[in-house]
Amino acid sequence: MTSRDNRPTSAQSRTAWGTDMDSGYGRPDNQFEFGPRDDPDLPVAMENDIYMDRDKGKNEVAPTKPTENQGCFTKFRKGVRSLWATRQTEETKGNRELHVKTTLRELIIYLVFLIILCVVTFGMTSTTMYYYTKVMSDLFLDTTHESGGTFRTITNVDDFWKFARGPLIKGLHWETWYNNEPLPPSEQGYIYYENKLLGLPRLRQLRVSSNSCVVHENFKDVIRECYDSYSANLEDKTTTANADNYTAFAYKTEEELDGSSHEATIATYSGAGYVQNLGKTQNESLEVITYLFNKLWITRGTRVLFVDFTVYNANINLFCAIRLIVEFPATGGAIPSWDFRTVKLIRYVTIKDYFIMACELIFALFIAYYIVEEALEIKKHKLSYFKSLWNILDLTVIIIALLCIAFDIYRTVEVDNKLSELISHPDQYADFEFLSYWQTRFDNAIAIAVFFAWVKIFKYISFNKTMTQLSSTLGRCAKDLLGFAVMFFIIFLAFTQLGYLLFGTQVKDFSNFGNSFFTLFRIILGDFDFHQLEAANRYLGPIFFMLFVFFVFFVLINMFLAIINDTYSEVKGDMANQMNEFEMTDYFKRGYQKMVDKLNLKRDKIQDIHETLKHADINGDDKLDFDEWRQDLKTRGYADGEIEALFAKYDIDGDRVLDKDEQIRMQEDLNNQKAALNKEYDELEKTGNRPGTARRASSRISENDDSGDESSEMDENGSKSTRSGRGSNGVSYEEFTVLSRRVDRMEHSIGSIVSKIDAVLVKLEAMEKAKLKRRETMGKILDSITETDGSNSDEIKREQMEKLVREELERWDSETSFSPSGRGASPSSGSSARGVRARSRPGSGQHGTSEV
Repeated sequence: MTSRDNRPTSAQSRTAWGTDMDSGYGRPDNQFEFGPRDDPDLPVAMENDIYMDRDKGKNEVAPTKPTENQGCFTKFRKGVRSLWATRQTEETKGNRELHVKTTLRELIIYLVFLIILCVVTFGMTSTTMYYYTKVMSDLFLDTTHESGGTFRTITNVDDFWKFARGPLIKGLHWETWYNNEPLPPSEQGYIYYENKLLGLPRLRQLRVSSNSCVVHENFKDVIRECYDSYSANLEDKTTTANADNYTAFAYKTEEELDGSSHEATIATYSGAGYVQNLGKTQNESLEVITYLFNKLWITRGTRVLFVDFTVYNANINLFCAIRLIVEFPATGGAIPSWDFRTVKLIRYVTIKDYFIMACELIFALFIAYYIVEEALEIKKHKLSYFKSLWNILDLTVIIIALLCIAFDIYRTVEVDNKLSELISHPDQYADFEFLSYWQTRFDNAIAIAVFFAWVKIFKYISFNKTMTQLSSTLGRCAKDLLGFAVMFFIIFLAFTQLGYLLFGTQVKDFSNFGNSFFTLFRIILGDFDFHQLEAANRYLGPIFFMLFVFFVFFVLINMFLAIINDTYSEVKGDMANQMNEFEMTDYFKRGYQKMVDKLNLKRDKIQDIHETLKHADINGDDKLDFDEWRQDLKTRGYADGEIEALFAKYDIDGDRVLDKDEQIRMQEDLNNQKAALNKEYDELEKTGNRPGTARRASSRISENDDSGDESSEMDENGSKSTRSGRGSNGVSYEEFTVLSRRVDRMEHSIGSIVSKIDAVLVKLEAMEKAKLKRRETMGKILDSITETDGSNSDEIKREQMEKLVREELERWDSETSFSPSGRGASPSSGSSARGVRARSRPGSGQHGTSEV
């Protein structure tokens, strides 16, 4: 029976590979499918390359075939698990490519998260907030009253009442146009005609009780009342009966007012006090101010007075909670301060706001994603997880984000409740102070989160040595900086307390320890007022300044810079001799090279099939039978399985012969595959990464490639080989065969060399053992010679010595007979033996003994 009869029909060959056709594994003709849609080996930069060994017809690296009975739940679990694959959850130390893939994936996901975070953050603020705050502050802080002063220039109680009767009342109630034409009642209640005054403005003051301090005995007869500085336990909580309809003389607790404490210039004040609301119009408010002025509402015990109100601008959807504070310290006089909080409490009004809301939802999903990721890392690394600064930074960002999400929900609900209450009770004070306070804290927290999020980018680019210079420098000099910091702050704090004690009573910048601390930092940066120090103390001021500049600026700061510079130089020197952990550019270059190599491999396969169609028909009958097909492709290095599969694909009638029509069909498919391959080359060229036109000319497939530049050499079977001309990315088949034979010969030669080396080592070991035995024998001979026994004569001694020497010589001769080279002992050993034999002849006994 012929070999053709032993083979299955083409139809059977086509179905023989059907089991794995759908999965793409184990199908030999897959490597002959060159279309961009049907080929499982499409040139994707991130895939592992598969290289074909043409001599064996096998893949060196092949994808693992999935288990058929693998459950859907297992696949789903693995897919979900891969979503949280990071460098800390995966074993990437031994695989640099997997390491950079994981890092790149983490970086891309994190950049998307960072973009969403920035969109959410910057969507909550705008430059309009600054201008809104400036307009309100200019109106209430810089408008002059009848005496020419402003709120900023208030120095006593009388200045405050002038401000209250003038700029405050006029600023709160705009009742006429700029031409003095009165506004209709429906348009009143707006500041600058645009900002709606919410509810009624409110005045609130806190007092301390009389005799709250101790008067010295020498002054008790003169000073009968004493009012201490403010403290919560010294508050005056008495309520004065008042027949008029005013609440200014009734004390209310913080719980009754639903208020909160406030930190001002001198002290921190509670949310309780004496409260009085102003009116809805100028006349009503002026009447209240006049009544309080006449009743001496501000007394010697008054320590602070608050003016609170809130405005809303619908044009820009912003609230501005305004608080004007006037403190009346125990020293007398008045100290003004203020607080303008421009916030966006109603978040979702315009289309842009709803887009921000969608980004907030995505941000919440990202936070949930990172919570799971950090939980997996903590589960794997346990307590060692917290040793990494980057992990602590991750947890910090997550915690801040969770707090911001919780406050965002609370604020939305609380604002709705406040506005509903305000609409139902428009004649009450609208307390947005608490919400505005925490909204500013929310903005601060989200700003810190954005800062940490940007810093965290260094975590993902640390594989590049250039990007690790900052962290490496700080990490290496951390101990030196710590020791320097101790020394620096000892000296710096000494100067701080010295400046506070010397100039605290006269210079504002040194009025307290904190101001003195930051003033000295400003001196380091060149921001100082020397004349102010000199005016405070003519002699100690200049001395203090010069000593501080010398020790801190010239000595300590230069030591700090020297530590940083020396460490940075060391880091730069180490990095010059250090290779990158993995260059991202190299990774993309490798991916691009893989794509080019795969395209070249496909080009070669198409070329081989073209040549087979042309030259395999040996008998010239325009019919290509399987034996002719197989014989030609075998000489080109293809395996039987792939040859069989490709033939069966086009052998439609299953007669094991490709007729003219079937060959034309195969030729058309090859032409289509050529066109698709050329298109891929054009796309690569458009990316700008193509090496040049010369390579494109060698890589592109034209219709003339089938006839030009083909090799005419014959292989062992007498058939033509056209495997030459691989271009710059490979070698010809003939060259590959020659190189393979050379490698085989080198392996054989190396094997023989290794066996000879082993034989030499064995011989050397035997020689070493023989030397040890000789030393032992000669020691015995010498011991026998040196023995003295009166019963033995010199003749007997010579006989015993001769007997021992002859036994040793016979042993050496026996070892020589077993030597591989026919030479037992070394030449020196032979000469020594001959010398002993010569010396052992009979003669004068004592002389012979001494010879030995």
